[in-house]
Amino acid sequence: MLDIKFVRENPEAVKENIKKKFQDEKLPLVDEVIEIDEKLRNAKTEGDNLRAKRNKASKQIGALIGQGKKDEAEDAKKEVGNINNRIVDLEEETRKLEDELKERMQIIPQMIDPSVPIGKDDSENVEVEKFGENKVPDYEIPYHVDIMESFNGIDLDSSRNTSGTGFYYLKGDIARLHSSILSYARDFMINKGYEYYIPPFMIRSDVVNGVMSFSEMGNMMYKIEGEDLYLIGTSEHSMIGKFIDTITDEDQIPLKMTSYSPCFRKEVGAHGIEERGVYRIHQFEKQEMVIICKPEDSMKFYDELWKNTVEFFRSLEIPVRTLECCSGDLADLKVKSVDVEAWSPRQKKYFEVGSCSNLGDAQARRLKIRLRGDKGTYLAHTLNNTVVAPPRMLIAFLENLLQEDGSVKIPKPLQMYMGGASRIYPKNK
Repeated sequence: MLDIKFVRENPEAVKENIKKKFQDEKLPLVDEVIEIDEKLRNAKTEGDNLRAKRNKASKQIGALIGQGKKDEAEDAKKEVGNINNRIVDLEEETRKLEDELKERMQIIPQMIDPSVPIGKDDSENVEVEKFGENKVPDYEIPYHVDIMESFNGIDLDSSRNTSGTGFYYLKGDIARLHSSILSYARDFMINKGYEYYIPPFMIRSDVVNGVMSFSEMGNMMYKIEGEDLYLIGTSEHSMIGKFIDTITDEDQIPLKMTSYSPCFRKEVGAHGIEERGVYRIHQFEKQEMVIICKPEDSMKFYDELWKNTVEFFRSLEIPVRTLECCSGDLADLKVKSVDVEAWSPRQKKYFEVGSCSNLGDAQARRLKIRLRGDKGTYLAHTLNNTVVAPPRMLIAFLENLLQEDGSVKIPKPLQMYMGGASRIYPKNK
């Protein structure tokens, strides 16, 4: 959410930003919020003036009574009564105007960074850099579910019976591999100096409204019926929400955190065959990284975050690339974002395995996350990035490390979590 003062003083810049995001239907909002803001400020000014006038008149009543001027005292009482009635009306008007202003301000997108490429949708995202050789072996790479089934490691039929589509049972070596990747990701980030968290897996609506846009909320979040609670779609939501309405001293900044959680997402919409299996699902687990920092440091930490993910995947011998998200592909709260994509030798293309985002002060403004320094308090900047999110990451892992004999190589950093095994072998062929 933008600062209303910024919108008031820079309406054309805000409109141009909306155009860059190809959301022209939101252009009228700029003039609407400026008009509502003016009415709101006028109402507050009138209210303040009336309160001062009421205080003055109230003091005069006692003096008039003491002087025996009962009629004049009664007139003063009537004036105070009229003022009170008007103040009550103004307070109600102010509340309505504040709600109208907030509703519209939350729809206006955050100002994107000047370095963001301009494009309408994800088809216009820009490749930045590749890491590792995107090889295709001279033997067949089966569909990822078929690979898992060769290890007797997945049961989708039972999960459809218990929960419907978009769920899974993992078992045996595949389940252990899944957990091992998360354990390695946890220790990888701890060794980078990030504090480890396991946060709440449900959050209240005020936190949801603070961390994401309304359009994202409708397409992602599961609501707990009868309660003001939502299942989290990522632990970023809980981790940023942890600092709602807080003030942190500058000498404690940056706050660098890594968090584990299950994640729950509706995943609304139809998806192609390559997104079946365990690619796009309603429940998964993820290791996340979150940073709260000073505004001037956020771009530095943005680069640190996505580089952590690249290093993690490369340590597991998985080729990746970074893809700069264009203006039209940025969620409304994001200033800048890059996707990390892993190579799929089966599909002969890259696919998303993580997303790094700088949200500027958008979440901090909504949740009142502030820092305190020598010059007073100010809004923090927030950033987040995926370390790893199996089981989707398992697709990249299994495809890239599958051997010709059907076994799967276990890279050295992962072996200690797999009981020392350097390879796992199929049970079904």
